[in-house]
Amino acid sequence: MRRRRFITLLGGAAAAWPLAARAQQAAMPVVGFLHSASPEPFASAVVAFRQGLSETGYIEGQNVAIEYRWAEGQYDRLPALAADLVRREVAVIAAIAGNAPAQAAKAATSSIPIVFVSGGDPVSAGLIASLNRPGGNITGVSWIATVLVPKQLELLRRLARNPAVIGALVNPSYPDHDFQVRELEEAGAALGQKVDVVRAATAHDIDRAAVSLVQQGAGALMVANDPFFAGHKLAKPRSDRIVVEFSALKSATSGRR
Repeated sequence: MRRRRFITLLGGAAAAWPLAARAQQAAMPVVGFLHSASPEPFASAVVAFRQGLSETGYIEGQNVAIEYRWAEGQYDRLPALAADLVRREVAVIAAIAGNAPAQAAKAATSSIPIVFVSGGDPVSAGLIASLNRPGGNITGVSWIATVLVPKQLELLRRLARNPAVIGALVNPSYPDHDFQVRELEEAGAALGQKVDVVRAATAHDIDRAAVSLVQQGAGALMVANDPFFAGHKLAKPRSDRIVVEFSALKSATSGRR
């Protein structure tokens, strides 16, 4: 469902290009694919992206080319990657996995259409003017996972049978890090639940944080909705602690996977 909506938006952006701009494109149009994470964990997403394009008549290598740019979890690389796609004169930019790729693309161009897919709030991030009237050269799809944190924490608390402490793993390099932490702290205070926020920006940090939380007696763990964590597995200390991701809880609350 989300994939079809995204491809529809992508096709709509293409249809809106001025004829003069189309004439300047190469014989084979080029789609810029800007992702904040690494390719390996998102291989299935790339397959789905290509399939969605093919369903609208665009076959990679036949009548469309795709330029892939991966930030590999290093968000500070996104502006340069977006600028490179603009220099490549792509016809449209697909900015995927968080608000950061879309923000980088928007800063790099005001004329090339941008279609984003994100779990963050695109309005508060400054991507669009409003949900019903995005404005400018950018549109997309967001499931706004960050605003579901209170419900996610409540569900995790029930699953873990009211633990004394719930750990929360966040990435200090993630652009929405401060917002994530604030939502966690406010949700914990509202529920009377102690939330121990730990930070990890590298694979080593993740392992160390997981072991530390177990040692501190955390009864459950929430992993922030951040593409960086998708490519890394948590350490497996000897414990029966519950590990639940923000995104997994989001699916449970919406009834979709």
